[in-house]
Amino acid sequence: MSPRIVGVGGSLRTGSTTLAALRVALEGASRAGGDVELLDVRTLDLPPYDGSAHQSAGLARFEEVTAAADGMIWASPLYHGTISGAFKNALDWLQLLASHEPPFLTGTPVGLIATAAGVQGLQAINTMEYVVRALRGWTVPFVVPVARSYQAFTDDGAPLDSGLDTQLAKLGQEVVAAARKFAA
Repeated sequence: MSPRIVGVGGSLRTGSTTLAALRVALEGASRAGGDVELLDVRTLDLPPYDGSAHQSAGLARFEEVTAAADGMIWASPLYHGTISGAFKNALDWLQLLASHEPPFLTGTPVGLIATAAGVQGLQAINTMEYVVRALRGWTVPFVVPVARSYQAFTDDGAPLDSGLDTQLAKLGQEVVAAARKFAA
Protein backbone atom coordinates (compact mmCIF):
# COMPACT_ATOMS: atom_id res chain seq x y z
CA MET A 1 0.00 0.00 0.00
CA SER A 2 1.30 3.45 -0.92
CA PRO A 3 1.72 5.94 1.92
CA ARG A 4 -0.66 8.88 1.62
CA ILE A 5 1.37 12.11 1.57
CA VAL A 6 -0.51 15.39 1.97
CA GLY A 7 1.09 18.69 1.07
CA VAL A 8 -0.22 21.84 2.71
CA GLY A 9 0.86 25.09 1.05
CA GLY A 10 0.51 28.40 2.79
CA SER A 11 0.59 31.21 0.28
CA LEU A 12 -2.26 33.34 -0.98
CA ARG A 13 -0.25 34.86 -3.81
CA THR A 14 -1.08 33.98 -7.41
CA GLY A 15 1.98 32.39 -8.98
CA SER A 16 3.25 31.40 -5.54
CA THR A 17 6.80 30.10 -5.37
CA THR A 18 5.79 28.33 -2.15
CA LEU A 19 3.25 26.24 -4.03
CA ALA A 20 5.76 25.67 -6.85
CA ALA A 21 8.26 24.27 -4.33
CA LEU A 22 5.57 22.13 -2.69
CA ARG A 23 4.52 20.67 -6.04
CA VAL A 24 8.11 19.64 -6.82
CA ALA A 25 8.42 17.96 -3.40
CA LEU A 26 5.12 16.15 -3.92
CA GLU A 27 6.32 14.96 -7.33
CA GLY A 28 9.37 13.51 -5.57
CA ALA A 29 7.07 11.80 -3.06
CA SER A 30 4.98 10.40 -5.90
CA ARG A 31 8.06 9.05 -7.70
CA ALA A 32 9.05 7.37 -4.41
CA GLY A 33 5.70 5.54 -4.33
CA GLY A 34 3.58 7.96 -2.32
CA ASP A 35 -0.05 8.69 -3.09
CA VAL A 36 0.00 12.50 -2.97
CA GLU A 37 -2.55 15.27 -2.52
CA LEU A 38 -2.03 19.02 -2.41
CA LEU A 39 -4.07 21.24 -0.09
CA ASP A 40 -3.65 24.85 -1.20
CA VAL A 41 -4.71 27.23 1.59
CA ARG A 42 -5.76 29.67 -1.09
CA THR A 43 -8.54 27.36 -2.26
CA LEU A 44 -9.43 25.52 0.96
CA ASP A 45 -11.87 28.20 2.09
CA LEU A 46 -11.02 27.82 5.78
CA PRO A 47 -12.65 30.38 8.07
CA PRO A 48 -10.41 32.24 10.50
CA TYR A 49 -9.73 29.94 13.44
CA ASP A 50 -11.44 31.12 16.61
CA GLY A 51 -11.67 27.95 18.71
CA SER A 52 -15.39 27.48 18.19
CA ALA A 53 -17.15 24.81 16.18
CA HIS A 54 -17.66 25.58 12.51
CA GLN A 55 -19.07 23.50 9.72
CA SER A 56 -18.07 24.00 6.13
CA ALA A 57 -17.15 21.87 3.16
CA GLY A 58 -13.59 23.24 3.32
CA LEU A 59 -13.15 22.28 6.97
CA ALA A 60 -14.67 18.84 6.43
CA ARG A 61 -12.32 18.17 3.53
CA PHE A 62 -9.32 19.52 5.43
CA GLU A 63 -10.07 17.27 8.41
CA GLU A 64 -10.69 14.20 6.25
CA VAL A 65 -7.54 14.58 4.16
CA THR A 66 -5.18 15.48 7.01
CA ALA A 67 -6.53 12.71 9.25
CA ALA A 68 -5.82 10.15 6.51
CA ALA A 69 -2.25 11.35 5.92
CA ASP A 70 0.60 8.92 6.53
CA GLY A 71 3.03 11.79 5.99
CA MET A 72 2.84 15.49 5.26
CA ILE A 73 4.87 18.19 3.56
CA TRP A 74 4.31 21.74 4.77
CA ALA A 75 5.35 24.80 2.81
CA SER A 76 5.11 28.43 3.88
CA PRO A 77 6.57 31.69 2.73
CA LEU A 78 8.61 33.61 5.26
CA TYR A 79 6.72 36.75 6.26
CA HIS A 80 8.35 39.04 8.84
CA GLY A 81 10.40 36.26 10.37
CA THR A 82 7.71 33.59 10.58
CA ILE A 83 5.10 31.63 8.63
CA SER A 84 2.26 33.26 6.71
CA GLY A 85 -1.01 34.04 8.46
CA ALA A 86 -2.96 31.87 6.01
CA PHE A 87 -0.71 28.90 6.72
CA LYS A 88 -0.90 29.47 10.49
CA ASN A 89 -4.69 29.53 10.21
CA ALA A 90 -4.63 26.13 8.48
CA LEU A 91 -2.35 24.73 11.18
CA ASP A 92 -4.69 26.05 13.87
CA TRP A 93 -7.52 24.11 12.20
CA LEU A 94 -5.58 20.89 12.79
CA GLN A 95 -7.33 21.16 16.16
CA LEU A 96 -10.05 19.23 14.30
CA LEU A 97 -7.84 16.16 14.75
CA ALA A 98 -7.83 16.40 18.58
CA SER A 99 -10.58 13.82 19.00
CA HIS A 100 -9.15 11.38 16.45
CA GLU A 101 -7.37 8.23 17.58
CA PRO A 102 -4.49 8.82 17.75
CA PRO A 103 -4.94 12.57 18.19
CA PHE A 104 -3.48 15.33 16.05
CA LEU A 105 -0.47 14.19 13.97
CA THR A 106 0.75 11.48 16.34
CA GLY A 107 3.40 9.44 14.55
CA THR A 108 3.13 11.41 11.31
CA PRO A 109 6.38 12.46 9.61
CA VAL A 110 6.35 16.00 8.25
CA GLY A 111 8.74 17.54 5.72
CA LEU A 112 9.27 21.31 5.83
CA ILE A 113 9.79 23.89 3.08
CA ALA A 114 10.08 27.65 3.45
CA THR A 115 10.41 30.19 0.68
CA ALA A 116 11.96 33.58 1.33
CA ALA A 117 12.61 36.74 -0.62
CA GLY A 118 15.95 36.92 1.19
CA VAL A 119 18.03 34.20 2.80
CA GLN A 120 16.33 33.68 6.19
CA GLY A 121 13.94 30.83 5.32
CA LEU A 122 15.09 28.79 8.30
CA GLN A 123 13.12 31.13 10.57
CA ALA A 124 9.85 29.83 9.10
CA ILE A 125 11.12 26.25 9.19
CA ASN A 126 11.94 26.61 12.88
CA THR A 127 8.42 27.87 13.56
CA MET A 128 6.89 24.97 11.65
CA GLU A 129 9.07 22.49 13.53
CA TYR A 130 7.71 23.75 16.86
CA VAL A 131 4.16 23.28 15.58
CA VAL A 132 4.89 19.74 14.35
CA ARG A 133 6.15 18.83 17.82
CA ALA A 134 3.15 20.44 19.51
CA LEU A 135 0.88 18.32 17.31
CA ARG A 136 2.85 15.15 18.21
CA GLY A 137 4.30 14.70 14.73
CA TRP A 138 7.87 14.03 13.64
CA THR A 139 9.90 16.39 11.47
CA VAL A 140 12.12 14.65 8.94
CA PRO A 141 15.70 15.85 9.43
CA PHE A 142 16.11 17.17 5.88
CA VAL A 143 14.44 20.58 5.36
CA VAL A 144 14.46 22.91 2.36
CA PRO A 145 14.67 26.68 2.83
CA VAL A 146 14.47 28.35 -0.59
CA ALA A 147 16.39 31.62 -0.59
CA ARG A 148 15.42 34.38 -3.04
CA SER A 149 12.53 32.25 -4.21
CA TYR A 150 11.36 34.93 -6.62
CA GLN A 151 14.50 34.07 -8.66
CA ALA A 152 14.34 30.29 -8.14
CA PHE A 153 11.46 29.20 -10.39
CA THR A 154 10.27 29.67 -13.94
CA ASP A 155 6.89 31.29 -14.54
CA ASP A 156 5.34 27.81 -14.79
CA GLY A 157 6.80 26.73 -11.42
CA ALA A 158 9.83 24.68 -12.44
CA PRO A 159 13.03 25.16 -10.43
CA LEU A 160 15.68 27.04 -12.38
CA ASP A 161 18.46 25.24 -10.52
CA SER A 162 18.78 21.45 -10.78
CA GLY A 163 20.16 21.43 -7.21
CA LEU A 164 16.94 22.91 -5.85
CA ASP A 165 14.90 20.44 -7.90
CA THR A 166 16.95 17.60 -6.41
CA GLN A 167 16.59 18.92 -2.84
CA LEU A 168 12.81 19.31 -3.07
CA ALA A 169 12.39 15.88 -4.65
CA LYS A 170 14.65 14.40 -1.96
CA LEU A 171 12.45 15.91 0.74
CA GLY A 172 9.40 14.22 -0.79
CA GLN A 173 11.29 10.91 -0.94
CA GLU A 174 12.35 11.20 2.69
CA VAL A 175 8.78 11.80 3.84
CA VAL A 176 7.65 8.66 1.97
CA ALA A 177 10.50 6.62 3.48
CA ALA A 178 9.69 7.91 6.98
CA ALA A 179 5.97 7.18 6.52
CA ARG A 180 6.83 3.60 5.56
CA LYS A 181 9.07 3.21 8.63
CA PHE A 182 6.38 4.56 10.96
CA ALA A 183 3.82 2.21 9.43
CA ALA A 184 6.07 -0.85 9.93
